[in-house]
Amino acid sequence: MKLNYFVILVIVSLAANVSAMERNRFGIGVIIGEPTGITGKYMLDDNSAIDAGVGWKTSGDNEFHIYGDYLFHMYDVIKIPKGKLPIYFGGGARWVSRDNSDDKLGLRIPIGVEYLFEGVSLGAL
Repeated sequence: MKLNYFVILVIVSLAANVSAMERNRFGIGVIIGEPTGITGKYMLDDNSAIDAGVGWKTSGDNEFHIYGDYLFHMYDVIKIPKGKLPIYFGGGARWVSRDNSDDKLGLRIPIGVEYLFEGVSLGAL
């Protein structure tokens, strides 16, 4: 029951940032796999961002995941003819809660590539 209230709070908080989305600084995404959930990223400036997500396991143990990261983007490493393909990397933390009270806190080191479409505020991780 506590999980449902938290997920609703996160969704409402993300929806409240629609004005930031209009300025192409905030994005919302879906996490597919294990865990499944929602994620958001806020660009602090052209090169740095914070991202956070909440998720839950869809099979096996009943787990709830929360993470937050600071990301740095490098746009000039991979050149492409249309759009942009920044490499990003950073650091953050992750908390996993299980029904049996076996909570875990850990570090994250996200590394990835994001395709930014030309002329639209849509990205693909």
